[in-house]
Amino acid sequence: MILGYARVSTEDQNLDAQLDALKGSGAQRIFSDKISGSLRKRPELDRLLDQLREGDVIVVTKYDRLARSLRDLLDIVEVIKARGAGFRSLAEDIDTTTPAGRLVFHVFASIAQFERERISERTKEGLEAARKRGRFGGRPPALSEAQRDEVRRMRDEDGRALPEIAKLFKVSTKTIRRA
Repeated sequence: MILGYARVSTEDQNLDAQLDALKGSGAQRIFSDKISGSLRKRPELDRLLDQLREGDVIVVTKYDRLARSLRDLLDIVEVIKARGAGFRSLAEDIDTTTPAGRLVFHVFASIAQFERERISERTKEGLEAARKRGRFGGRPPALSEAQRDEVRRMRDEDGRALPEIAKLFKVSTKTIRRA
């Protein structure tokens, strides 16, 4: 059986174009979610995977309708494969029910994985270069060194409570505790 899956990220988006394409591809049943693709818990996708039988094929209009990240896509396609079913993406012309389609899918996945690793490397290199130039990422400290010294003095010598000190410096109690 050919099973379609459609997804849009928000309630106000429309599924019509995806539904038409899935019907045109021969989908006999269509499951659809109106929820972000970054969320792994998607009720209709979970229902589709639960009902999947050997020989079934899941069809999507674009692979990003099934998953936002490569890792998720590979995991979901692995579940599909373990159940003896196939996966097709219309836009990318991927069809894991054929040897050539499986090859294309794995090459595609490998290239995406390579690119993700390269982005990670470039990010790390950029952060290291910035550190060598004396620049550090992250949010600047809420309190200066002198203010932190004053916080400790107020706590130790004056015996003030941390929430009181936090109110004086207009920061959270947690920030005062860290100081």
